[in-house]
Amino acid sequence: MTASRGEIWLANLNPVKKNNEIGKIRPVFVFQNDILNQSDYPTTIVLPLSTQLIDDAQPIRMRIQKREKLKEDSDIIITQIRAIDNSRLIEYLASTTEEEFNRIKTLFLEIIE
Repeated sequence: MTASRGEIWLANLNPVKKNNEIGKIRPVFVFQNDILNQSDYPTTIVLPLSTQLIDDAQPIRMRIQKREKLKEDSDIIITQIRAIDNSRLIEYLASTTEEEFNRIKTLFLEIIE
């Protein structure tokens, strides 16, 4: 089971260490490049999704419409980037478009610059 950049997977983000970290079993957006994803590298860089939607929250969040196995519209929480062990990835849910991926990357750059 190998995740690819731009996919949305169900992942186990527990346990969390602080109250402001996102936990639970929830969808995550795979942000890491496919060179690492297809290697033996043990972790994957992800952004968690939330169904607690906040309108007009860019660059902190970006809305993704439900599709495939992603059953609800969700916000990708761009400020909660983290690396998780590959064993935390449970199941493939959906893919994003190249346009959506590029928008997420742009929003991420807005946050760090």
